[in-house]
Amino acid sequence: MARNALGRGLGALIRDPQIAPQVIQQNSNLGAAAAVAPAPSVGGGPLQIDIDLIDPSPFQPRTRFAETGLEELAQSIRSSGIIQPLVVRKIGSRFQLIAGERRWRASQRAQLLRVPVVLREVSDEQALELTLVENIQREDLNPIEQARAFDRLMEQFHLTQDEVASRTGKDRATVANSVRLLSLEEPLLEWIEEGKITAGHGRALLAIEDRKLRSDLALKASRGKLTVRQLERMSTRRSRGRGQGPQAEITDPNRQAAVDELQKHIGTRVLLHMPTKGHAGQLILEFYDEEQLNGLYERLMN
Repeated sequence: MARNALGRGLGALIRDPQIAPQVIQQNSNLGAAAAVAPAPSVGGGPLQIDIDLIDPSPFQPRTRFAETGLEELAQSIRSSGIIQPLVVRKIGSRFQLIAGERRWRASQRAQLLRVPVVLREVSDEQALELTLVENIQREDLNPIEQARAFDRLMEQFHLTQDEVASRTGKDRATVANSVRLLSLEEPLLEWIEEGKITAGHGRALLAIEDRKLRSDLALKASRGKLTVRQLERMSTRRSRGRGQGPQAEITDPNRQAAVDELQKHIGTRVLLHMPTKGHAGQLILEFYDEEQLNGLYERLMN
């Protein structure tokens, strides 16, 4: 597989550093706006093509587009045009988006007849990776869309979490904690996508093995009755209740900060149990698959 343009995001696709804003000309008879096309630049600069000839990417990880955000972008496009061209590839007599679906949707709302594009020749595999990486780098996916994008990169291209982190500009902890969410049941994934509970709630719920209890706690969290920290404490107490003795909660803010920093560094949840009468202290590192266990081993040995 050709890799010369992969793993570098949108910058690998758009090579022209200066792209002038497009001038929008209102057509009062049609009630539509038409972009006045600049002359195509030599070497793959922006072209103007009919918006009706463009199809969305089948590789797009984003499934939800906020109505308010789209309308705001459409208004901006009506006023100032499209500053950054879409990136497309030619499929037969039509064009398929690689990057810029939100701009394309907003342009439709703004009733543009033509839009500026940069045309690139890439394979299906390249289009998949570039679309996923471009969306992840923009940080406008919801937590589940991001997790599925990371997972698809690993599955489709047989990448490790470290390699995905490198290609997307994220740290490994972000990738590992994100993909963990996909172990939740589908209804809980939908709640996270809809913003009823946070990704932090989801990670805390993963430690609850009883699915019925996990669902009940998620429902309480969705109603604002459980914070992430409360869920974490509940899951830790249940873990301690399985023969590990009572838990001493972390009350020292410096100690808690150290635990938080350790979690960020090694990319997994860390539980600290301070010694209590008759019970030794414990530092517990969670892992969810063999790859994550090997990663923890390497970090600890280094």
